[in-house]
Amino acid sequence: MDTEIRRHFRFNFWVNLLDGGFFGFALGFASFSTVLPLYVATMSDSAVLVGLIPAIHIVGWQLPQLFTAQRVQALNRFKPWVLSMTIHERIPFLFLGLIAWLSPTLEKTTALWLTFVLLTWQGLGGGLTANAWQNMIGKIIPSEYRATFFGVQSAGANLLGSAGAALAGLILERLAFPGNFALCFLLASLMMGLSFLFISLTREPEHQVETRVGDSKAFWAEVRIILTQDKPFTWYLVGRIIFQFSMMAFAFYTVYAVQERGMGKFEAGIMTSVLFITQVIANPLLGWLADRWKRQPVLEFGAFAVVLSALLAWLAPALNWFYLVMILTGIANTVFWAIGLAITLEFGPESQRPTYVGLANTLIAPAAALSPLVGGWLADQWGYPATFAASAFLGLIALGVLHFFVRSPEREHSASTTPTSG
Repeated sequence: MDTEIRRHFRFNFWVNLLDGGFFGFALGFASFSTVLPLYVATMSDSAVLVGLIPAIHIVGWQLPQLFTAQRVQALNRFKPWVLSMTIHERIPFLFLGLIAWLSPTLEKTTALWLTFVLLTWQGLGGGLTANAWQNMIGKIIPSEYRATFFGVQSAGANLLGSAGAALAGLILERLAFPGNFALCFLLASLMMGLSFLFISLTREPEHQVETRVGDSKAFWAEVRIILTQDKPFTWYLVGRIIFQFSMMAFAFYTVYAVQERGMGKFEAGIMTSVLFITQVIANPLLGWLADRWKRQPVLEFGAFAVVLSALLAWLAPALNWFYLVMILTGIANTVFWAIGLAITLEFGPESQRPTYVGLANTLIAPAAALSPLVGGWLADQWGYPATFAASAFLGLIALGVLHFFVRSPEREHSASTTPTSG
């Protein structure tokens, strides 16, 4: 099977890179941080509802992964599951366009309910897809290229996502409501369709499995054994959870710079651009570095970037320092996502990889949901500097855990191996 995988490596690399790029392009038109909050704000002034939008997306992607692991582990090909489940994270944007178009004729409460039902459907669709998708990538992309792949794919998604967001801004500004939002969601749906086309072209050979579907007691016993006996992986999970909490300050840097340090909105926009550009550059660079060097030091570098970003935001003597804060934020985001995905796929035997992937995501979900709430509570009680100080402190703890307790498994490979083209 290894020969077959390497024969199709280049083809699979490119079609999945295009899948990620157009997926990011779609999310630019229906951004969970700008477009969708603006749309919900046309129907409600509730900050809680606005805050729920990214939370549903993140938790929906992470939470289901352990609960699908048993079924995914019994598959001899991951692609059919991916294609059947990923429809549920793509189709909702088409219906959002329809709801947006009809919103003037609907009761606001009804439109809100329908919107959040669709967002929940989309989030859970991503979560039902995620475990099988990660295992498919782990199967078709050789170990020595995985961090590079995730980095390049994330860079493409960020680049096209920023272009989609810019176009969405023009549409929202120049077209009247509700046509502006309806067009954004329709374009997101179209880009999702193109993304689906490319992922459907993936060439994945079959592999042998132990069929254990239905034996739930054995599966959960396996989960307990992994958590109690695989100490490096357990410490990796602890490090990831603390890492997630340490990033709670990221959501407040721009607000703090504008509201309390006097930064103008134009400069705030430039800061956002710096964040996007950093992630576009850092994703492939750090991915390549992790593959060619070691993944563990790159992971620790990401935690160190969290500490520096929070300290600089807290102690910055001038507004110009916030550009460096954003660069460090982009580096930390890149490491947590791209390098984290690559390292997770290295733990455990391949037959148990879906269980490891599920644990590495589902157990992080509560931290992903709670960290911005904790950061906001700290800011409300003692001001934004308290949130930044807490983030820096937690970042130091994460760095200590990752350095002293986590031993990232490095698959035996030769970085000079060049797969033949498909």
